[in-house]
Amino acid sequence: MFVEIFSLIVAILAIAFMAFMINKKILPLSMGNEKIEEIAGHIRSGAMVFLRREYTFIAIFVVVVAILIAIFLDVRVMICYLLGSVFSMLAGFIGMRVSTASNARCSNQAHENGTDGALKVAFSGGSVMGMAVVGLGFLGVIITYIAYRDPAPIMGYSLGASSVALFARVGGGIYTKAADLGADLVGKVEAGIPEDDPRNPAVIADNVGDNVGDVAGMGADLFESYCGAIISSLALGYTYYADNGVRFTMWLATIGILASIFTSFMFMTTKHRNPQKSLMSTLYVSGGVVVIAALILSYAYFGNMRAALAVITGLITGILIGILTEVYTSDKFRHVQRIALESETGVATNIISGLSTGMLSTVFPMLLIAIAIIIAFTAMGVYGVALAAVGMLSITATTVTVDAYGPITDNAGGIAQMAGLPEEVREITDELDSIGNTTAAIGKGFAIGSAALTALSLFISYSEAAMIDNISILDSKVVAGMFIGGTLPFLFSALTMNSVGKAATQMIEEVRSQFRKNPEILNGNADPNYASCIEISTTASLKEMIIPGILAILAPILVGLILGPEALGGMLSGALVTGVLMAIFMSNAGGAWDNAKKYIESGHLDGKGSEAHKASVVGDTVGDPFKDTSGPSLNILIKLMTIVSVVFAGLFI
Repeated sequence: MFVEIFSLIVAILAIAFMAFMINKKILPLSMGNEKIEEIAGHIRSGAMVFLRREYTFIAIFVVVVAILIAIFLDVRVMICYLLGSVFSMLAGFIGMRVSTASNARCSNQAHENGTDGALKVAFSGGSVMGMAVVGLGFLGVIITYIAYRDPAPIMGYSLGASSVALFARVGGGIYTKAADLGADLVGKVEAGIPEDDPRNPAVIADNVGDNVGDVAGMGADLFESYCGAIISSLALGYTYYADNGVRFTMWLATIGILASIFTSFMFMTTKHRNPQKSLMSTLYVSGGVVVIAALILSYAYFGNMRAALAVITGLITGILIGILTEVYTSDKFRHVQRIALESETGVATNIISGLSTGMLSTVFPMLLIAIAIIIAFTAMGVYGVALAAVGMLSITATTVTVDAYGPITDNAGGIAQMAGLPEEVREITDELDSIGNTTAAIGKGFAIGSAALTALSLFISYSEAAMIDNISILDSKVVAGMFIGGTLPFLFSALTMNSVGKAATQMIEEVRSQFRKNPEILNGNADPNYASCIEISTTASLKEMIIPGILAILAPILVGLILGPEALGGMLSGALVTGVLMAIFMSNAGGAWDNAKKYIESGHLDGKGSEAHKASVVGDTVGDPFKDTSGPSLNILIKLMTIVSVVFAGLFI
């Protein structure tokens, strides 16, 4: 009982630390002059309009599903489902509010106090999202575990988190890329105006999109992975190792939170000469604390180091996948430089090079995941696989912090330019933003790796819930299920990509229309209508996210009811393999295209306005929905379908 109470206290401590960062490190800081406040106000109000309407739809969906769960399953599952949904939405709301409050303060700190001041504001804003994810996520897990002490209803908590995560990722991804494409293709390519130019009608919607996609969306993604991994580990730990399995998992998650609080506090009290080194050190220190704790706990509860081996394997795998992500997406390495070089011969060669880079980038991460699964399973069986996922996600607070830091600095740069701050301010925010590309790569690595391991551990939980001893590929229904599952990530990606295309078309037409009807906008003598572009992105994204979201819920239920539990197992395995491959491919191809454009814009290959630059902008716009909509959403798709299968397994037997 002690570990449960202590874990509860630590979860509350994370929430208290989040409140401390908001009220002591962010809100007391000045936003600067009236122009900065005005621009920040547009971004903040646009983000809140989107979030309010998105959460209204999600709330209706959650209530309908909750009623169905109460009717067909168990009221306890319904209660856990509602709690998971509410806590996930609350974490997203807090993260969004704080990121849109931090961006202007980051700009002003860059102006008044230089790099260190801006860095600490952005880090503070990111840490709020990180602590919201682990504090609320772990709090809900502990509350439901203490209340029921039964893994079956607690799976409903993970289902609630997964449901919200999918809509947050898909809706946010469609929003941000529709705005981004409209701003880039019409503003930068056709009109020839700079990025983040206040004359661009889509510029505010573009900055809003950074928050709804990369802060709220990423937070919901890792909230779901974090909760799902812990719950699966609790269930499997109790099944195979009784109370020791449960206590080990709880201690591991608890110490991970404490390690993240410690590193965040140390970061805020230190002056930083090398921002990238400082940010990365928070990951390494947090991870080091977890490794030491895993070694001690493994010996204390199991009398050996096998559990620690599984945990360390997961943690190292997440970091290595993040490093590989940077290798394939950073302009410091040859892959991105090759895409930039091939842009000199036109759009076609740019696209071909980006696609091949994305495909190539899947090989080593998949090998790492395969090796991690073998090591973890050899160490502790199926429980070891779940521990590898928990190990990877034990420092989620730090991972989300350094990831959410990026959109804040990106917004800060846009605000600095729109507000007419000195050029050196934009140079500071651009430097911090470029570092954010590295930290975002680490975040993507953890998101993808954790998706694979969490889905696999939940798959094991499904096989137990459905009382399946083995799944034979000689069974025709299993093979059919595998083909159906393998197809779903492609169908899902097609739907989300098409949604971005339709929303972007509306945005492009709106921006062109404003330039055509009022030429004074481009002359700087009239203000564009920012609100209309925000409305287009909001309406289109909410409309287009419905079908992909419902597909993820209904597909496993229909296959389970029609073809049976073994066929559903085949479907989940097929979706897991192709889903992870597609997620890595799309995310890395999109990132490579994006940084190839930035490489040219930094002065290489004749720089901005060159033929290579024009080709790279087109490549980047193709890659945007790859890396920010479809790719990240696939991480959630494979987990959501698996947790739906676990929760509804009783209906398929």
